[in-house]
Amino acid sequence: MKAYSSAFSSNPAIVKIIQNALLEDLGQGDLTTDNLPVLSQIQTKAELRVRESCVLSGISVSELCFSIVDSRLEFRPLLQDGSSVKADEVVATVYGSMASILKAERTALNFMQHLSGIATETQRYIVALAGTASMITNTRKTTPGLRLLEREAVLHGGGSPHRYNLGSCVMLKDNHWKALAPDVSSEDALKQAMAILRQRLSHTSKIEIEVDTLEQIALALEFGADIILLDNMSPKQISQAMAIVKGKAILEASGGINLQTVRSYGETGVPYISTSKITLGVPAIDIGLDL
Repeated sequence: MKAYSSAFSSNPAIVKIIQNALLEDLGQGDLTTDNLPVLSQIQTKAELRVRESCVLSGISVSELCFSIVDSRLEFRPLLQDGSSVKADEVVATVYGSMASILKAERTALNFMQHLSGIATETQRYIVALAGTASMITNTRKTTPGLRLLEREAVLHGGGSPHRYNLGSCVMLKDNHWKALAPDVSSEDALKQAMAILRQRLSHTSKIEIEVDTLEQIALALEFGADIILLDNMSPKQISQAMAIVKGKAILEASGGINLQTVRSYGETGVPYISTSKITLGVPAIDIGLDL
């Protein structure tokens, strides 16, 4: 495989994702192209063209798709991931064997269409929050196996990354502490859970505590939460939480927040707003390959 400027080509996890996607499409060969050998002898130029305005994501992934299928293909990105693109704009070209281009086409486009959809939706939230101090961030509600790419697409859209996986940060929910101490008060259960975590965790590890009432915020602060997740609270409750915390912990609003309501949450001044709406069920962007 030829060298690329993108760090994607050196990330084994990303290479594996793309290899698996190509295996899904080419695992039994290409019954059409393989039986038309003349296509391998035709050298052609193809353009990757965006059919609608969007924020671009997946150029680097697309480049790697073509390279894995045929390292002799010449892929030339004309725009970078994160670029705002107008309808009918060519974002990359690829030159080489027509057979190889046709084999890689669908997988490369699938990635670009899906990831550009996420980046575009993320930017819509960023625009909705313009002028506020709030940052939009994703959740772990992502397509299985694609979180690494989808998280990158959120960044391309201007969003902020949340914890990547369960090993990135402690997220202590009420089910955790109640399971540890089911026969005591919520206060004592949380106290026991925090004592165990502080004893076992490195000083470099952050602890986020999820609360669903204003009363629980004082407990979270008392027991040393670094981050407090305000779950399913109204903008009014978020404002009250801000007044209680006064910068003693990082606050994150989450739960049922969408493009229509995100502005009202941003106006509270809460630093972070997390939503699955920027990764789950986002429409794909129409992108095609023209010979």
